[in-house]
Amino acid sequence: MPRPKSTPKPAMVVRFWGVRGSLASPGAGTLKTGGNTACVEVRCSGETIIFDLGTGLRPLGVALMRKPPVRAHLFLSHYHWDHIAGLPFFAPAYDPRSQLTIHGATRRGRDVRQILSGQMIDPYFPVDLGVLNAHLRFVTLQDGGVAHLGKAVVTAAELNHPGGALGFRLEHEGRSLVYATDFEHGTSADERLVELARNADLLIFDAQYTPAEYEGKIGPSKKGWGHSTYEVGARLARSAGVKKLALYHHAPERDDQGIRKLAALAKKLHPGAFAAREGLKLSL
Repeated sequence: MPRPKSTPKPAMVVRFWGVRGSLASPGAGTLKTGGNTACVEVRCSGETIIFDLGTGLRPLGVALMRKPPVRAHLFLSHYHWDHIAGLPFFAPAYDPRSQLTIHGATRRGRDVRQILSGQMIDPYFPVDLGVLNAHLRFVTLQDGGVAHLGKAVVTAAELNHPGGALGFRLEHEGRSLVYATDFEHGTSADERLVELARNADLLIFDAQYTPAEYEGKIGPSKKGWGHSTYEVGARLARSAGVKKLALYHHAPERDDQGIRKLAALAKKLHPGAFAAREGLKLSL
């Protein structure tokens, strides 16, 4: 009797813990999409890789502490509050058994540790970074930098965003994921992102605005605010040959119905487009 064929193990397992931009937005209108800010977890070859430390990092920390000790690499796109606010509430950071490596760029002469320390000082927070008992390592990662994590490789590229922001490409066992939040189109960074995302299996892209919102046809123009649209995301994904496009960094005021509408419009432009939501898990 022939043995049943075993299901091949995915090269990456991706889970979204926070998909909002600018501000956490809990409430009845965001229940299906979620209201937490940016945080994505990827598992590959025993490595736990986390992109951004928004408020979605808190529930991720609770889940990780079910099987301590926690060992993880955390990559910061940039240091706006919606991308770092989860760190003071990340349970593994208070566990001395945890080993956490935080990768981020130097900005205005300050490295990742110095910048993160700035949000954990009086009067903004009652305790400082030194109260975190985990084994913490801080690594500077600039434009073009590469991090080798076992068999996985993460490459950083500078995007177009006020104050600077990094995009990341994660490669493992022939699969690739690109994390490109907080990106505004219309500069030479467009081509840089296309190259970063070339033939990627998944592009996680900043689609905070509609084209009408961005152009100022609905409310004030959003040009120069550092974000993009589903339309641009679909165009860049097509140019790069991306298989799946996750619309991400949803506007805090956009409810579940509005996000469904954007996803439907994006799917007409790229068949692999969908809206990221909290709890969504993908295997690549």
